[in-house]
Amino acid sequence: MQTQTFNIALPIDLVTQMDLVARSEYRNRSELIREAVRVYIDKADRWERIFSAGRQVAKKMGIKNEEAVNRIVLEYRHGKKQN
Repeated sequence: MQTQTFNIALPIDLVTQMDLVARSEYRNRSELIREAVRVYIDKADRWERIFSAGRQVAKKMGIKNEEAVNRIVLEYRHGKKQN
């Protein structure tokens, strides 16, 4: 694995918390930060896939805006027939 070193600035209280977690998990700062970035990117990717799927369904249903979504939800909750 190739690596690249860079400097970041963090608030001291965040560094203190980070060091406590790293120590409790027998990791160093770099390992903890690498894992945090991986988790963040994975979470962002998952959310993007969810929203992408939602946009595809909305397009198929002809939903063009949030007001249409709210109307459909309201109709569904009140048992009205949908188009």
